[in-house]
Amino acid sequence: MASVALDFLDLPSNASAHSQLPAEYDISADHHLELPMVQNPQTFFKDAFDGPNAPQPIELAHGTTTLGFIFKHGVIIAVDSRSTQGSYIASQTVKKVIEINPYLLGTMAGGAADCSFWERELGRQCRLYELRNKERISVAAASKLLSNIVWNYRGYGLSMGTMIAGWDKTGPNLFYVDSDGTRMKGQRFSVGSGSTYAYGVLDQGYRFDLSPEEAQELGRRSIYHATHRDAYSGGIVNVYHILPEGWKKISADDCWDLHYRYQREKQGQEIDLDNNNNNRLRV
Repeated sequence: MASVALDFLDLPSNASAHSQLPAEYDISADHHLELPMVQNPQTFFKDAFDGPNAPQPIELAHGTTTLGFIFKHGVIIAVDSRSTQGSYIASQTVKKVIEINPYLLGTMAGGAADCSFWERELGRQCRLYELRNKERISVAAASKLLSNIVWNYRGYGLSMGTMIAGWDKTGPNLFYVDSDGTRMKGQRFSVGSGSTYAYGVLDQGYRFDLSPEEAQELGRRSIYHATHRDAYSGGIVNVYHILPEGWKKISADDCWDLHYRYQREKQGQEIDLDNNNNNRLRV
């Protein structure tokens, strides 16, 4: 049998597999964050602001409320949408949930640029993992990737407090990752300046056997109460539900609309209570 020459498939001797691709399209290229042009980037802020005649240090003021919890029917993620610069409200419509892939969500708390950039980079790495291994990345592995990234940049001024939530072969999972490289698995977390208020409502109403509607309302109400008490949280309350078939956005409610809705419910409950008391007195 005659052989067929396949040498036309070989690359030229002076070319590489990726030589024809611009760097921004080469997925195998090493993507990294450019460091400032100073002698020691890791101690730059300390060297600049700790001296005897140093200027006033830069104090980053953050404000947000995010929460997530696991229950019988999946994972609930709820966030507000206010972005603040100190006491100045920069935006009321920030999207604080990063949709990493159809089964993974990340939340933003801290510096908006840091969270957005690194969680989108996480999305890129998760996609590459899927292409290489022919299966979706687990939630634990995705959170570990992000933790390893920020660990390498600790001390450089990153400000992040994120949750990575999703559904994989082991079921629903929720992890907390911050800019120090801390990584914790848990059943429920709340992150941000309003988290203490959100925890108060969340801890009181949480049960593992909540129905989907009850769980969604618990997340919504927890964020609302945080926005009511925390001046740095507000805007729109966004609620997501992560299921075996992927995440689904449930609602986006304005805080003021929720305020008036809950006020009407409270007034109705008080009227019912008064009527019941009056009936008991008559008996």
